[in-house]
Amino acid sequence: MSKSMTQSLALPASMVMTYSTIILVALNLRPSMAGIGPLLNRIQADIGISFTQASLLTMLPILAIGLASFVGIRLALRFGESRVMVLALGLIGAATALRAFSSGLYDLLLTALCAGVGIALIQSLMPVLIKSAIPDRLTFSMGVYVSALMGGAAISAATVPWLADHLGGWRIALALWALPSALALWGWQRSSDVLVLPPIKLDAEEKATPFYRLPRAWTLALFFGLGTAGYTCLLAWLPPFYLSLGWTANASGLLLSFMTAAEVVAGLLMPSLAKHSKDRRLVLAGVLLLSIIGFVGLWLAPLHFAWLWALIVGLGIGGLFPLSMIVTLDHHDDPRRAGGLLAFVQGIGYLLASVSPLIAGRLKEVFASFGPAWFTLTLVFVVMLVINLRFNPKTYPGLVD
Repeated sequence: MSKSMTQSLALPASMVMTYSTIILVALNLRPSMAGIGPLLNRIQADIGISFTQASLLTMLPILAIGLASFVGIRLALRFGESRVMVLALGLIGAATALRAFSSGLYDLLLTALCAGVGIALIQSLMPVLIKSAIPDRLTFSMGVYVSALMGGAAISAATVPWLADHLGGWRIALALWALPSALALWGWQRSSDVLVLPPIKLDAEEKATPFYRLPRAWTLALFFGLGTAGYTCLLAWLPPFYLSLGWTANASGLLLSFMTAAEVVAGLLMPSLAKHSKDRRLVLAGVLLLSIIGFVGLWLAPLHFAWLWALIVGLGIGGLFPLSMIVTLDHHDDPRRAGGLLAFVQGIGYLLASVSPLIAGRLKEVFASFGPAWFTLTLVFVVMLVINLRFNPKTYPGLVD
């Protein structure tokens, strides 16, 4: 390796701490949802819930993420990013820990909602903080953030069956994921001075055009929401799908973990491929096609090439998530305006995506199969291919001013 390349890869100590904090925080954004699927059979046997009711354990936190996304930036403007991040991590940690005492469905739903609010506050803040603190490494930094987010889901899905077997049941297995929240709080306190925005007056924000009046904001929200619907359905129903086909809880959890590991790789790789041009459409089309192939495989041949379909759909979904956020951030150079747009896009997008696990669960009960859900998601991603054609960066100026 050349000396110049070595120097380009080197990071100052402050930047290492910044990336470490981003990773620690992001690792907490999916375990509260990803841990449910591999343990669903045990939860159903213990507290007696249907597939439709079980879908609420993913639907409600996604709904909470959508609703709370609209207030994250406003809270940060009024109280400061650091305080809001501490509140969010505290909510996730407390809600997760309380699962050790769950006695029924409503307890689990309440903890899912509280964790969803904490997740939403972080997801509305972190991209704008990254764009402000590391603007020259936006695609790489977003890739690190999303890969860590997906990594938390992968580790959770792979470990919760083992934890449940060896540490006293599914409640403890879920509750132990409060520990990474405490670690993230410690990391945030160490480096939060780097990931903050300069002061701004609230009335400066109020003079800007509201995003709900901008057609492009709705297009971006629809695109993000449809993609997140695919991810949410996989997170909620991939393990139960294979449990229904005769797989064990450990095997189905490992399959979700494997898929999520592919998402981690794609989260780093795809933004790197897209960084050479502000026109992200070609790379977006590639990840959408991968997702379509994966959903078709799950629909038509789930038992023959299960690991291959998990790999392909993981690479597609894993690349789509960061690219959707990067394309949104591309629409404005000002970090706060771009962050406000992303908060709106995530808010509407997660509200749309929140109903997807419920629809898939209902389809499973009506047709006694998850096949119709995978077929529906195939059609959804074909529609996204068409929407993707509109993301020509030459048209961005003025669309969200």
